[in-house]
Amino acid sequence: MCGLAGIVLAQSGDSPNEKILVAMRDAQLHRGPDEAGLYLGNGVGLGHRRLSIIDLSNGQQPMVDEAAGLALVYNGELYNFQSLRAELEAQGMVFHSRCDTEVLLRAWQQWGEACLTRLVGMFAFAVWDVRTRRVYLARDHLGIKPLYYGFTCSGDLVFASELKGLLAHPGVERRLDPRALEDYLALGYVPDPKSIYRGIFKLSPGHWLSWSAGERAPAPRQFWDVPFELVADMTLNEATAQLRSLLDRSVESQMIADVPLGAFLSGGVDSSAVVASMSRAS
Repeated sequence: MCGLAGIVLAQSGDSPNEKILVAMRDAQLHRGPDEAGLYLGNGVGLGHRRLSIIDLSNGQQPMVDEAAGLALVYNGELYNFQSLRAELEAQGMVFHSRCDTEVLLRAWQQWGEACLTRLVGMFAFAVWDVRTRRVYLARDHLGIKPLYYGFTCSGDLVFASELKGLLAHPGVERRLDPRALEDYLALGYVPDPKSIYRGIFKLSPGHWLSWSAGERAPAPRQFWDVPFELVADMTLNEATAQLRSLLDRSVESQMIADVPLGAFLSGGVDSSAVVASMSRAS
């Protein structure tokens, strides 16, 4: 788990207020106690709190490639980063670390938003394109990692992993949304893309958006949805075998780490099945 925060100014020519950006970032200290990073550029500021999982000595964020004109802040883990890296290396990309953060940066450099359909994992990230002065936000297929965004009173775009990151900005209005409150009382949560505050939104799962200074509020675009096609000719035994295979592959892919691994057991069938798969994989 990591925490990210960012500000994109409505008027270019200056950098965001560093103290405000640091406050947004450090309001999420609990998400990333290991390291903190900051990037300030013309019209943009990115902040990051890191919880180190892979390549502990490298992978600091924001990750910036001046030659490519890209800056990235990222929260999550790509389970297929090794195969993606091999594919990118075959296309001439050079890597300087073993972390999945650099794989994501190179994937964006190579394929742009088309890389989203290639990613397997959980993620929320922001990419700043220095050359086009445009920011891109994206959230994983099922919305495992959170990402909130909105605009300040002066029209600046702000985003963070948690609401408290946005509320650390003095220009963000704190007005409750009555309809969101009604949703919360009826459902026990606020459905995407709303949040409890007016003008602050959750980026929906499987969506991405882009924005540049001077544009209207962005319209998120969907890159994935749950497929509901039925396989009518599959037998129960075949379905059982496929489920076991998918579970084992999923669990094994999530056991890549440079820190010790553990599991929370609730005593139910689901957690016991996950630990059984962990045992087989190890």
